[in-house]
Amino acid sequence: MTRLYHVPLSPFCRKVRLVMAEKRIEVELVEERYWERDPDFLRRNPAGKVPVLRMNGRAMAESQAIVEYLDEVHPEPPLMPESPEGRYEVRRLCAWFDDKFHREVTANLLYERVNKKITREGFPDSRAVKAGAKAIKYHLDYMHWLLDQRRWLAGDAPTLADFAAAAHISALDYISDVDWHRSENVRDWYAKIKSRPAFRGILADQVPGFPPPAHYADLDF
Repeated sequence: MTRLYHVPLSPFCRKVRLVMAEKRIEVELVEERYWERDPDFLRRNPAGKVPVLRMNGRAMAESQAIVEYLDEVHPEPPLMPESPEGRYEVRRLCAWFDDKFHREVTANLLYERVNKKITREGFPDSRAVKAGAKAIKYHLDYMHWLLDQRRWLAGDAPTLADFAAAAHISALDYISDVDWHRSENVRDWYAKIKSRPAFRGILADQVPGFPPPAHYADLDF
């Protein structure tokens, strides 16, 4: 049995879930309270973080390494371009969202508003929340610029870059932290990717104590 140890609102876990669903790989989802430092979980991943994918008798960590592995062993549909230049652009954008966007936006909004309460680490830092709310505007504008030139973030077809971005955006949309009036390009892009069958599991997520807004699962938002 293929298992993914995850946290529902983690954008890194969501990226793996989206790619597995896009490729129609059946997986059992196991919620992991990684902050409790369970010895069994630490044996699966000494880094002590999710996601961890148990597949083909081995435990795999690090979301980008996982999704690129999945794209190689399950090549249909392809989520990496054929050209080296195209693959570079996909990896660049995946790094943009998993590093810069995560550090400037996701950590300041989602982690402050939700993770601190779940892990009992205290109250949100209002300065961090304000910084995240300011930074997301810049990132939405950058996405708008990309989508003004391309059908999808990295080119003319959906790639790992789109699923990396959608993983972060969907987690923030769960807590109503995305201004959908800022960019029609970004809104249309998200409506397209949100309507894919791969997104059904993500849109069904329910986190106790944090109900999603009414528009979260609405495909015609």
